[in-house]
Amino acid sequence: MTIEDVYALMARAQELPYGEARTVLTEDALRRAEAAGDEVLAFRVRVRLTDAYQFGGEPAKAFATFGRTLAEHDRDPGRFDEPLVLLWQMKAVVSSLTKFPEIPLDRTRAVLDDMERRYRAGGHSLQAVYRRRHIVARHLGDPSADEWFAKWRAAQRDQLSDCEGCDPTGMVAHLADAGRYEEAAEIAAPVLASELSCKEQPQGIQTAMLPVYLRTGRPEAAADAHRRAYRAHRRQVADLGDIADHLEFCALTGNDARGLEIVQRHLGWLDRAPHAHAEMMFAAAAAAVLGRVAASGRDGVTVRRPASGGRPAADVPVAELRAELEARATDLAARFDARNGTPHQGGKVRALLAAEPVFGFVPLAAHHRGPSPAPAPAAPPEEVPDDIASSDDLDALLDIAEARGSGADKRRRAAALRRFDVLAGETGPTPLQRARRLDGRGVERAVAGDLAGAAECWEETARLFGDLGAEGRRQRALGRLGALRVDQGDESGLDQVVAAADHAVAHPGAPGDATAALVRLAIAYLQLERPADAHAALDRIVPDDAPDDAVEVWFLRGQALLLTDRMDEGIAALRRSADLARASQRPEEIAAPAFQLARALSRHQGRPDEATIALLDEAIGAMPEPSPMRAEALSERGASLVALDRPADAVPDLVEAVAEWTAAGLHEYAVRVRVDLAGGYLSTGRPLEAAEVAEEVLQALAEDDPADPSAGHARRRARLILAHAQKEMGEEDGAGTFAALAEDAVKDGEPGAAAHFLEEAAEILTNLDKDAMAAERFGEAADGYAGAGDPQGAVRARRRSAMCLLWSGEPEQAVATMEAARAALEALPDGPPRTWETALVSYDQARILAQTGRPADAEAHASAAVDGFRSLDETGPADQAAALLADIRSALQE
Repeated sequence: MTIEDVYALMARAQELPYGEARTVLTEDALRRAEAAGDEVLAFRVRVRLTDAYQFGGEPAKAFATFGRTLAEHDRDPGRFDEPLVLLWQMKAVVSSLTKFPEIPLDRTRAVLDDMERRYRAGGHSLQAVYRRRHIVARHLGDPSADEWFAKWRAAQRDQLSDCEGCDPTGMVAHLADAGRYEEAAEIAAPVLASELSCKEQPQGIQTAMLPVYLRTGRPEAAADAHRRAYRAHRRQVADLGDIADHLEFCALTGNDARGLEIVQRHLGWLDRAPHAHAEMMFAAAAAAVLGRVAASGRDGVTVRRPASGGRPAADVPVAELRAELEARATDLAARFDARNGTPHQGGKVRALLAAEPVFGFVPLAAHHRGPSPAPAPAAPPEEVPDDIASSDDLDALLDIAEARGSGADKRRRAAALRRFDVLAGETGPTPLQRARRLDGRGVERAVAGDLAGAAECWEETARLFGDLGAEGRRQRALGRLGALRVDQGDESGLDQVVAAADHAVAHPGAPGDATAALVRLAIAYLQLERPADAHAALDRIVPDDAPDDAVEVWFLRGQALLLTDRMDEGIAALRRSADLARASQRPEEIAAPAFQLARALSRHQGRPDEATIALLDEAIGAMPEPSPMRAEALSERGASLVALDRPADAVPDLVEAVAEWTAAGLHEYAVRVRVDLAGGYLSTGRPLEAAEVAEEVLQALAEDDPADPSAGHARRRARLILAHAQKEMGEEDGAGTFAALAEDAVKDGEPGAAAHFLEEAAEILTNLDKDAMAAERFGEAADGYAGAGDPQGAVRARRRSAMCLLWSGEPEQAVATMEAARAALEALPDGPPRTWETALVSYDQARILAQTGRPADAEAHASAAVDGFRSLDETGPADQAAALLADIRSALQE
């Protein structure tokens, strides 16, 4: 074990986010430093381990390491010489002491007094001390919190003050608790407008601002802050207490589904909560959300709780889990209150458990919709036309109800049935009239979505008409019943539809009856994917039998022709249907033919155009109310606009389509449209929205479905969109997403794609100064490009790997890797690409050699870079290389 091993481990640890992996590496480095007998090095590693524990979700362990390093410093400050770091760490230790109910308050106060003594002795401002005294008082619910707040706010900031984001975050939290929301907003404004690099910001102040935004009438800002801050908090178990604030936000804003998702994601963290206070607040907030879920009638929902210790994984009903979490939170609150001698923490928990939505529903994204509202009170009956209101003829009323038509005719038919029901209760209808009314009731139930009720009505209707010898009416009822069965997937209903159509053709009744029966038969054949039979049924229609049905007849004919690959004829039929609809007195009938014509033209042409967009505009305009067909048309128009490179125009359609599919309970359709929506958001510079929608897709399509290959395609596309969105937002998770894409590409036999994804992952890591990890990924990408027969990619990735090795403190490896990049140039054919890559290698090789003490070798490479760039007329790169060459020559002359 060498000192170099310790430094190497620490360098690797520094590139990792705070968490278990970083902590394990730092602990290993400490063991090696102690084994090497280097007390000073061990001291410095132990200081870093305190931070790893504190910010990695194990603050209790930080007490021991901090106590030891502080004692070592006090014993020999000249040797163990990081006084400012220790004073900085002392702030976090004081804050953490309040979060464990087993730690007496006297100990916390003693550490606070020691902190103040040390700050005074060092000539530092007491601003940070006043803040810690405020934190302790606020935890206790002590009125002195206001006094300490005033001192903290008035004191001079210095190098030991919390950062310019964290300090105002604490102030905002205090002011929000006190109901001073406008003042809190004023303090936060400049911080939110600035760039913050602290690991706890900007998510810290965004979370603190949630109640401020809500109480000052800015729900959209609250939703945006929740989405942005939670994305950062959700990665760190240390932030469990902050996640509780986001659960509370969900409970207060009607976002029960979002809250349930967060509970499910983090429930396992309770078993390794960073401290008791975070455990208490998360348990209380989660219980509040689960209470809202149960109250909405979804008490049968379960939450998957992972295994822990001797407890197996299990699906726990929300009511049971809520009771368990509520008990956990109240028990912890009682322990805090017993330690503190105040009821403050118990009061906070009780208030949180009783949380009710007080701001209505706050949508978190444009495609989100609130819970379905309670049914509106029944509207008063519409005004009854005079001829119906004055009619006492039951047969005449039934004739009106059975008349065919749409729009105002539907309202007229409904009025006739209401009038019939009133008169029937007074006079008593004949058996035939009762059967006819029951037939109409079946139609009413079918329209209302009560398909079982409709089937029951038509079965009885057919029996009654049969007893009365009304065979035509009997066959019509059986035809309706059969069509209903086919629509529900029961092919046996087809025989009834066929028989009804044959009877109607052989025994013509009222005008239009035969046409209606044949249309019903054609629809059944189309549902059973028998388009040729559907076309044959439509050919049996007598044109003059029901001219008002021509729109639907030509529409169905068009569908049948398209399904038999007679594209030109099918498109012509749909055009005729659309033209007839435009010329009719029923403009709403344009919706179906215009939509299907637009879709057929796009497929036939290979892409949409402005004419298809115009047809979709027409179709959607004819459907003012939400419906599955409207959602489908919106989806089609959105996808068409994306294909026409108009993503900004596409996004509103895709948003509305997702919302309508979801509201209709057709979630499988909504998932696929979400993929297009995520892509639209990414293309319009909205990576946060793109990432969240892509994650919704991946959550819904958790695994590939062998029976549906399109699901796997949707998952891969969503993951790719997510990766690019994460990259745009600078999220380290993007490197992992690209790496997962690379693994999939290898499985699919696409080594070039895998190399590209690895290079993207490396790009993210180097942008985040994770250069050792980036160097490794670039190296893997270079190997992948070489294996895929892409020498230019191999050179580029190898060169970038070398630069990352230099930046990560591995100069000799950088030199060797750059030589490998130069050797890879030999695989490139002569031409501008080779000249360009050679110049880049020369430029970067000169940089590496200059920084590793070899200026003479560096000079030749820099000069070659200048020549190469100039030969390509690349003025900017040539000037950069010339500047590097000048610096190297200047160093040689010194």
